[in-house]
Amino acid sequence: MTTAEALAANGQESAETRAIAARVRAAGSSFYWAMRLMESERRAALFAIYAFCREVDDIADGEAADAEKRAALAQWRDRLAAIFDGRPGTPLERALARARARFDLDRADFEAVIDGMEMDAGAPIVAPDATELDRYCDCVASAVGRLCVRVFGAPAEAGQTLAAHLGRALQLTNILRDIEEDAARGRLYLPADLLAAHGITGRDPQAVVRDPRLISVKRELAARIAGEFAAARAALAACDSGDLRPAAIMMAVYERRFVRMRARDFAPEPQSPLHRLLGRLEKLWIALRLAMKGPRWRASM
Repeated sequence: MTTAEALAANGQESAETRAIAARVRAAGSSFYWAMRLMESERRAALFAIYAFCREVDDIADGEAADAEKRAALAQWRDRLAAIFDGRPGTPLERALARARARFDLDRADFEAVIDGMEMDAGAPIVAPDATELDRYCDCVASAVGRLCVRVFGAPAEAGQTLAAHLGRALQLTNILRDIEEDAARGRLYLPADLLAAHGITGRDPQAVVRDPRLISVKRELAARIAGEFAAARAALAACDSGDLRPAAIMMAVYERRFVRMRARDFAPEPQSPLHRLLGRLEKLWIALRLAMKGPRWRASM
């Protein structure tokens, strides 16, 4: 490659990287600024991973028929094959190819994310057994974590443990928060064994959310989530290399949200403009506090 060709290639890469970053910022991610903390190569890789996750999630949650969703997700499997075979075509594919080469990203983790989207794109999930729920959390959350910890430069074993526990903590927090909203869409992610343990045997999501025994289900699930956050903190503390600030910020924000949810015994969260403003300011404060630690911090949560 000539010098002129190299400069042109670098210019194209920079333009594509900026375009993907703009898409991530426009998506309104709560953790855009956490990703911005990273040095340029890591930041570009995280933006590409986020953009991929956003695209497949939008397919799963869209208004298209299930068959169309499955076809669109299958196309993404073909696109992954092209990326990992060295044939990326679109700007996002090229960004993912660069991230894959730089950080040795595992194709199986990208495939797992698509598996999770296919679970949501098909028949509604209703009271899964424990194994199915754990697989769902792994696909839609922990697999993303496994991609990210490679970019963060976390030690292999501690990073994998962090991805597993933090992924479950975040996804179960979302499930706990969204029980009523999911029920309106015919979904019920609460595990069958937990429902049965509290005497709830019906499988109509709307009937379950009206059952007075649901509060005890929520409390027990919250105890499980607290254990996952504790295990994630221990794994983060064991990460003595890499830049783990985005993971720390995400965990801190979610755990504060979880603690407040538990403190009000799962009553609906206030939605006033002031409350939303305070929530945004709190996220900013957490990000700034952890950003001050610098990229070579040793986690001591």
